[in-house]
Amino acid sequence: MQNNNRVIAKNTLFLYFRMLLIMFVSLYTSRVVLSTLGVDDFGIYATVGGIVMLLSFVNGAMSTGSSRFLTFALGKKDFIKLKKTFDTTLSAHIIISVIILIIAETIGLWFLLNKLVIPEERMYASFWVYQISILTAIINITQVPYTASIIAHEKMTVYAYIGIIEVLLKLTIVFFLTVCSFDKLITYAFLLCAVQISIAAFYRIYCVRKFKETKYTFSLDKEIFKEIFGFSGWSLFASGSIALNEQGTTLITNMFFGPSVVAARAISLQVNMAANQFVSNFRTAVNPQIVKKYASEDFVGSKSLLLSSTKYSFYLMFLLGFPIILLANPILNIWLVNVPDYTVAFVRLAIVQSLFAVFDSSFYTALYAKGRLRENALISPTIGFIRFPIVYFLFKIGCSPLVLSYAGIVTYAILGFVVKPILIMRIVNYHRSEIFSVFLSCIKVLLVAIPVPLILSFYLEDSLINYFTICIVTIISALLSIYCFGIDSGIRKCVKKYILNFIVRIKKK
Repeated sequence: MQNNNRVIAKNTLFLYFRMLLIMFVSLYTSRVVLSTLGVDDFGIYATVGGIVMLLSFVNGAMSTGSSRFLTFALGKKDFIKLKKTFDTTLSAHIIISVIILIIAETIGLWFLLNKLVIPEERMYASFWVYQISILTAIINITQVPYTASIIAHEKMTVYAYIGIIEVLLKLTIVFFLTVCSFDKLITYAFLLCAVQISIAAFYRIYCVRKFKETKYTFSLDKEIFKEIFGFSGWSLFASGSIALNEQGTTLITNMFFGPSVVAARAISLQVNMAANQFVSNFRTAVNPQIVKKYASEDFVGSKSLLLSSTKYSFYLMFLLGFPIILLANPILNIWLVNVPDYTVAFVRLAIVQSLFAVFDSSFYTALYAKGRLRENALISPTIGFIRFPIVYFLFKIGCSPLVLSYAGIVTYAILGFVVKPILIMRIVNYHRSEIFSVFLSCIKVLLVAIPVPLILSFYLEDSLINYFTICIVTIISALLSIYCFGIDSGIRKCVKKYILNFIVRIKKK
């Protein structure tokens, strides 16, 4: 257990180092890209890419199955099954990429040319950005089994280093973009595609050299494909729902409000994505252990790790998200200078949605480890599919674009507090008291941590020193509430002991 915890801690640290660098560089590059491209071109890029992402939802379902079965085979220490699983998953992803290419060049292209609200003078650039986006999507689709292999083997150091290289290359793109004389929108899409090709090539070379099972030979093992497709088939409906609500809503936002509002939402999603990296990196490190414990029939250990990691995932999201909610306006004005309308509200609502989404994604891991997704794949996506026509109707009758975010908050609240708890109680034998204990700890933390920073944000005048004060008070308030009400007494003693030892070492120096 101690060795597994060390692995999780080590991998988490590597992933956080990667994430911090990626987050800061991404926020900087977003500012420059928005300034260089302009609000409309920034919104066009998000919209055009949204078509390709919407068409790629099948890949999202297969990605889940690929990662799960590779990790499971490793947990079983069955190399022959592992090799067959990798070959089959890569073959399946190649087939998916061909299907998506055909659909993208027919239905998707028609939608781009006839339905989206794009200025006539930017239609030529939009067409080429669309073609480049298709190529980028195909590269990413066929890359999935290699990335899944690295995560399954828990080689997070490599995953972290490549992420750092990728973000540095993207930083280079931004500098080039400011001085190039070509069409900046087309140039931006082309260079991003070149980065993805380079990163994919490195991943594949590394995997082939380090993991024997990744030396690909075309194979489509019927039994394994049946298992993966059966598992992923239930995820297909879910992936379609997610794609519809993430990329589909981007498209209808463009149709009703134009590229500028799409740009505002895209910026809010980038801020939210940066905040979410804290949680997703932690879950990336801990999820393989949950699956492997379940595969080795350590059901108690798997359950304990999932419940504790759910709480810590929420605390991480709250620790970063709450200061962003309070200081969204000055942060965006300092970061972007020229902030599109609705951006501040979109950012705040996106963070609130992510707090609810923590429970949905964390509890899902229990179903994922068991390999039982049928019920979730029927219930959760149905709720998601209902959300899309409601948003469309509200847009149609003239409601604000913010209803998109309100609908998302309600959806994830239902999924995180009702649907997923019921499913893991009935399918994976979790007890109501265990889940309630997680919710109660998180609610206590919120009730104690929120009041003081919130009052300060209302009464302090706008100034850099006051913004800094609010940020510091918010973080201290959150940490103290987590320490007092959010962690178990055993962990609290360990934290206290660590802090005291750290103080003693400083005094000796």
